[in-house]
Amino acid sequence: MTRIALAIAGSEASGGAGAQTDLKTFHQLGVFGCTALTCIVSMDPKDAWNHRFVPVDPDVIADQIETCATVHSRIDAVKIGMLGTAATIEVVEAALKEHDFPIVVLDPVLICKGQEFAGALEVDNALRSRILPRATMTTPNLFEAATLAGMEEITTVDQLKDAARRIHDQGVPNVLAKAGPSLGTGTALDVFYDGATLEVLEVPAVGDERVHGAGCTLAAAVTAELAKGATPLEAAVRAKEVVASSIEHGLRGNIPFPYVYQGGYQQS
Repeated sequence: MTRIALAIAGSEASGGAGAQTDLKTFHQLGVFGCTALTCIVSMDPKDAWNHRFVPVDPDVIADQIETCATVHSRIDAVKIGMLGTAATIEVVEAALKEHDFPIVVLDPVLICKGQEFAGALEVDNALRSRILPRATMTTPNLFEAATLAGMEEITTVDQLKDAARRIHDQGVPNVLAKAGPSLGTGTALDVFYDGATLEVLEVPAVGDERVHGAGCTLAAAVTAELAKGATPLEAAVRAKEVVASSIEHGLRGNIPFPYVYQGGYQQS
């Protein structure tokens, strides 16, 4: 039986991140993907590649989610990426209540590069109070994990473990807190915690640069694996393999950092 995953996320025009990357990741893992676009994002080459951000009307977002939930006989898992505005968060929260999707993976995109700080803070607070409690699993990066955990910064593996525990204590059953190569371990390191099991997950690091779309790929891969029936820890382990492959086979264009490509992954 083909599994179906819904990505509630922004459109990122380059194809290197956002809903475009979610769909490619779902497909790579044998899952049918559908989307509800929350915003349109493009990078401005005349302004240090900052994001140009245009929100989708909340009613249109609700319509898209309704379409996905009713066209398909079921949605096995939902991945939530960039939401961007408090109004978007409100309508997505309402949709989650209405459709009661069985699995929700939250990639908690907090501050979009180039976004005005006060507006970003409002979005961060709404995301934490309205969407985070509805997540089956969340996949914050170092900055997001520190923010959600109420910590100033995370510079060690022990601090990352502590952040994962703190986020779990806010009601999220499964946390995959991401450091990648940023903690200087020589590996791509993340911490998984489900209230009982705490696992440090490491794979060989593929370079040490920021890679556009890596976070989207990881959350989408977790979503696809959960949709297929994997346990959260199994999904996290497989997702790290997918991300490592997407970085290894990544592309480099004119932006000052590489971006992922999922097409080289071979599922074992």
